[in-house]
Amino acid sequence: MNILLKSATIIDPQSPYHKQKMDILIEGGIISKISRTITCPAYCKEINLDDLTVSKGWFDPSVSFGEPGYEHRETIAHGIEVAAKSGFTKIGLNSNGAPLTDSKSIVNFLKTKSIGTPVDIYPIGSLTKDSSGNEIAELYDMQQAGAIAFNDYKKGIKNANLLKIALQYTQSFGGLVMSYPNNCNISGEGVVNEGVNSTNLGLKGIPTIAEEIQISRDLFLLEYTGGKLHIPTISTSKSVALIKEAKAKGLKVTCSVSADHLTLTDDELSNFDGNFKITPPLRTQSDINSLIDGLKNGTIDFITSDHDPIDIENKKIEFSLAQDGSIGLESLFVSLHKILGLDLFIEKITISPQEVFGLESPIIQQGEKANLSLFSTKGSRIFTSDDILSTSKNSAYLGKKTTGKVYGTYHNGILTLA
Repeated sequence: MNILLKSATIIDPQSPYHKQKMDILIEGGIISKISRTITCPAYCKEINLDDLTVSKGWFDPSVSFGEPGYEHRETIAHGIEVAAKSGFTKIGLNSNGAPLTDSKSIVNFLKTKSIGTPVDIYPIGSLTKDSSGNEIAELYDMQQAGAIAFNDYKKGIKNANLLKIALQYTQSFGGLVMSYPNNCNISGEGVVNEGVNSTNLGLKGIPTIAEEIQISRDLFLLEYTGGKLHIPTISTSKSVALIKEAKAKGLKVTCSVSADHLTLTDDELSNFDGNFKITPPLRTQSDINSLIDGLKNGTIDFITSDHDPIDIENKKIEFSLAQDGSIGLESLFVSLHKILGLDLFIEKITISPQEVFGLESPIIQQGEKANLSLFSTKGSRIFTSDDILSTSKNSAYLGKKTTGKVYGTYHNGILTLA
């Protein structure tokens, strides 16, 4: 589809049009012209949207759908539609289906699912077979098929020697190892952050040291082996400090944080709402402050929605039995951009995550492929069930005040509007 975006403020620090309000003409999927005023040719569709702002297409490297195996939670086809309408043109798809993504055939299956759609899928393969933590999976074969990293999703690696071998082995082909920061022996049967709220509510707590001691171990291993290590969704002040120190040493370590852990605290738990049962658990305002500082100073590389659809049968039950996870694609921008500031938000959802995973995105300029997210920073509203596009409705942001609006995306020659 050939389109003309009228009066769009461009946010792309790599573009010569950064922070300028311009018309953008897209023909055959390519940005053919950027100018103050462009008259729409007869063969194109003119798009006029209030306070239209465009950036490079957003990339969320931690997204889960239900398919394969849990299609009642979310199919890949519908998940792609949700992602596009929420502003994302690329997603990293976690290995938590049935079967898990632990072979090149599953990677190929997932890659095929995004052909001809407005969202590119980049599978994340399991680090170990069946994500059991016992035997390293077919890492090289999966990378050749298109996997961008390897991670046993939401499972801490118990076997230190296995992680050591994985870090050594992946150096031969430039693979990226991910290690979820949780020592399960310490977290045990905990369901929320250990602190005043867990005590008052009578819920088993997960101490911050369960995360921090795992990160410390993994950083020692990385210092010994070399290689590349990514630590997903950190949540504590001490975790930020540990990774900052490791980066200062020159270790090739990166990390991320979820929107939930930048905006919500364990004060939300007072009503025992299963939508707030998230892993890592929601922490404190002090932790949030440290995480935001970590984003600003470059310790934390990028943000993610950590989108995880869970069916109502596994959420609307006793809090301690509810399954962990919250959807987040629809709420990420409107809940977070005002807190971080638009420039930092765009950097941490476009440039930074693509650098971590070795991906590229075209600059917003003439002659480049159009890969764009469309949104507005103005207006505020209460986030309700009407704002949820996902099949599963387990959102931690229901009833929260949000700012701005996502209009959609243009990618792979497809315009998607919410």
